[in-house]
Order: sequence, then structure tokens, then C-alpha cells
Amino acid sequence: MRRVLTTTAAQTVGITSLLVGGTVAGLLLWPGDPLASLAGDAASLDGTPATPAVVAALVAAVAVASLVALGVAKLVADTRADRVSGLLVTLGERAERDSADPKPVPLKSGIVEVDRLDAALARGSQRGAKRLASERDFAADASHQLRTPLTALLMRLEEISLTDDPEVVKEEATIAIGQVERLSKVVDDLMSRTRSGVDANPSVSLDSVLASLQREWQPAFASARRSVHISGERGVQVRATPVALGQILTTLLENSLAYGRGTVEIAARRAGPSVVVEVTDEGDGVAAALAPHIFERSVSSTGSGLGLSLARDLAEAAGGRLELVRARPPLFALFLSAAG
Repeated sequence: MRRVLTTTAAQTVGITSLLVGGTVAGLLLWPGDPLASLAGDAASLDGTPATPAVVAALVAAVAVASLVALGVAKLVADTRADRVSGLLVTLGERAERDSADPKPVPLKSGIVEVDRLDAALARGSQRGAKRLASERDFAADASHQLRTPLTALLMRLEEISLTDDPEVVKEEATIAIGQVERLSKVVDDLMSRTRSGVDANPSVSLDSVLASLQREWQPAFASARRSVHISGERGVQVRATPVALGQILTTLLENSLAYGRGTVEIAARRAGPSVVVEVTDEGDGVAAALAPHIFERSVSSTGSGLGLSLARDLAEAAGGRLELVRARPPLFALFLSAAG
């Protein structure tokens, strides 16, 4: 902005100097008496130039040149002021319109201060867009993670409502309490995603998580005349939170129940410093066109498409990965770091 003001002032002085200087030079170089040449009545009787007339001509010329110079300078200043005002209005409009634009176009006004302010607004816009996208993803992920334990809890409550056997009621109530505890852990895990300094990947027993999931999902698979079979190495400890590990495997079980057939096989084995958990069933698997995109958000045969995308994110957050090893019949492999 200082450069604009300096440039405008310099142009004003330059224009004024040129006009006045040019006028004075023209009068000084004029042959004879310039006032007599213009008015025809100011020469002296002996034909010599009238000095007062020359002075009067110079004064009049300078005054006219000064007025013209001031007019031109005012026009230049008004033009610059209108441009700066227009740029400020544009910045205000961009600040409102581009508040969530991840890639705003630079203004490039040529004024250092204005361009610097525009760049600051662009950085704020990008941060706002990322924050908004993160909040939307968090809401979608939270909805998906909470839906599964709520569905399982509802199934247990329905079992209780359909029986009069005290033993069955007691057993189902115990499982329902476990579901409530799991739901509470899911909420705690979601909230901890925004915290720092928390041990994100403690050691957890793979056997206990798999056994809990088998108890949880066996009734649903039994209703579909299917079963869940767990095999492989026992006593394995992996690096992950119980909630995240349970959510990853729950997503695979949920997809198998919805789209697969036959028995679901879950097998655990060591592979060097890693532990591999493989999940497969006897269904048709994943279509060839869908397989390369199966983990992309909002890509799914039906439903929200958040399940496998979220499951892969959770696996990566635990320092592992989730892959589709085989499309037909489906075989998913979860790779995690062994703990001990």
C-alpha cells in the first residue's frame, strides 16, 4: 500500500513538474513579447518587450499549468483509490464466499499488502475446508461405529423379550451388559481420536477379541443358518486398541453376513514380526470391477460404503493394514504388529 501511495505522489509531482516546466520553457523561448503576441496590446511605444507583461504571462501560464496538473493528479489519485477500494471489496467477498474453498485462486493484485492479506485468507480457507471435511468424516465414522453395537444390543433385548426362561434371560442380559460396555468403549475411543499423548496401540489379546465377536455374532449367523469358525494360532497379542480391532473384524463379519454364504472362517497366524488375521466365507465374493475400489469411501455394492474404508483407516491407525487378498471367494487379511 505504501508503494501505491508513493507511486501516486511521484506521478502527481512528475505531471505537475512537466506541465509547469513545459509552460515556462515555452514562454521563455517565445520570440518577442509572448503577451503581446497573444493579446496584441502589451508592447511598449519603442518596440521593446514589456517586462511586466512577460512576468504576467509567466504567472498566468504557471497558474493554468498548475490547475491542469492538479486536475490530472486528482484523476490519477481517484483511479488508484477506486482500484484499492475495489480490491478490498473483492477481498471481503472472497473471505465470505471462499470460507470452505480448499483451493482458492490467488488475487494477484500487484500490491504487496493486498496480496499478503489474500494469501492469509487463502490459508485460512484451506484450513477451514480441511477442518470441515474432517468433521464430516468423523460424524460418518462415528455413526457407523455406533450402529453395529447398537444393533447387537437390540438383538439381545429382542431375545429377552421373546423368552420366559430365567436362565436365557440372565444369559442374554449378561451379553447385553457387555454390549453396553462395548458401546461405552466405542464412544471413548471416538473421543480419544482428537487427543494427543495417548497410547493409541496397546497390547491386546487377539483370542479375547475373537471370542467376544463370536459370541456376539453367532445368533445372527445362526438365524441365517450359518456359523463362524475360528482357528489358527492361539495366545497371540497384537498392537491395537480392543475397540478398533473389534470394529475392523466386525465390519468383515457384517459384510459376510450381508453378502456372503456358508461358514465364515477366521484364522490367525504369525508372519515374522506381524500377525495376520484372515477372514473368508463361501460366497461369490467381490465383483472384478468393484475389487480395486472396495476400500474407497462411498464405494460399495449397497449401503453407506463407510465400513471397509473405516476399517482400513482403523488398521492403519494401529500401524497395520487391511487388504483384499482374493476377490472370489472373498479373502480379507488384517496385518497387525505382534506384541511380545
